[in-house]
Amino acid sequence: MILFVIPNFSGGGAERATLNILISLYQKKYPVQLIVFDEHGPLSTMIPAGMHVHNLNTLTLRKSIIPIIREIYSVQPKIIFSTFGYISIFLIFISFLIPGKFLIWAREANLPSKSLPNSKYPYLMILGYKYIYRYADRILCSSYKMKNEFVTDYSITSSRMSILPNPIDEQYIRRMANIPIEKKCNDICFVAAGRLVRQKGFDRLLQWFSHIDNNKSKLYILGDGPMRAELEEIVHSLDIIDRVSFFGFCNNPWNLIANADAFLLSSRWEGMSNMALEALSCGTPVIATVESGGIAELADSAATGSVVVVDSDQGFQRKMNEIGKSFDTVIPRNSLLPDMYKIDNVVEKMKKWID
Repeated sequence: MILFVIPNFSGGGAERATLNILISLYQKKYPVQLIVFDEHGPLSTMIPAGMHVHNLNTLTLRKSIIPIIREIYSVQPKIIFSTFGYISIFLIFISFLIPGKFLIWAREANLPSKSLPNSKYPYLMILGYKYIYRYADRILCSSYKMKNEFVTDYSITSSRMSILPNPIDEQYIRRMANIPIEKKCNDICFVAAGRLVRQKGFDRLLQWFSHIDNNKSKLYILGDGPMRAELEEIVHSLDIIDRVSFFGFCNNPWNLIANADAFLLSSRWEGMSNMALEALSCGTPVIATVESGGIAELADSAATGSVVVVDSDQGFQRKMNEIGKSFDTVIPRNSLLPDMYKIDNVVEKMKKWID
């Protein structure tokens, strides 16, 4: 039995990646179950009928401590899979207290060097990563850059770590991308997507976009979050209200991404951006900041020119200026996603570790 643990079904990349793996294993008849602190959120619709979901209805980890221990006793899993650092630290800690043997697989969603100092309790998280994380049975990293950080900064032995690319359900994404949009953009169209938080850098993206040469180009921002009102104020202050549209959370972001001329990844930190990978699966090229986790490794493995990594504000603006209008009649365009990120290949890698 493999027991997956997530806090909720929010629309984040970490949750989507975990659910992609979970559902694929379930469809391949592996015994899997899911613990969730709160069953609400847009990704809850991904769960197939018949899958065993333990809804703790607790909302937070603090309130979930006893219920999680109770569920672990009941399920007696072989492996517990977590992708949120604070949850992984807790699971590693209680693994010493609970009788019976189970393995903790901790999938890391972000580069620790950037994410931990920006977490809610940075000092405690850094201590947890230094002194507890090393006892995970397997740490799953989305890039070699992330793996090297664990070795260098947290003295975790390389033997405990494995590279697991983010799993992308390309067939589903391309099927959804094929659904026509109501109104196509007649000028150059950029799209960006993610939770509206500081990490994703939408505030600086708006500044860059306001200074590009083409003052008729459009920017579509997909996603929601606590910074939405602030970002809307920035749009007003930059006088680009007629060029920027906020779409909120979209059940189908892929048809918009597929019709865009470029996907913009302005993150201040990442692990490996799910949305960038999904943009490539739609055939849409990516412009990304150098801070976006393992993005340079993605650029090396993807088709030449499909992922451009820039290291300055001016560089980002220059690359946006170089984007021309695509007049492809067939949407989505041919996939640009490297094979290693396709979900069947990722899950096949996991199956070898499980078996």
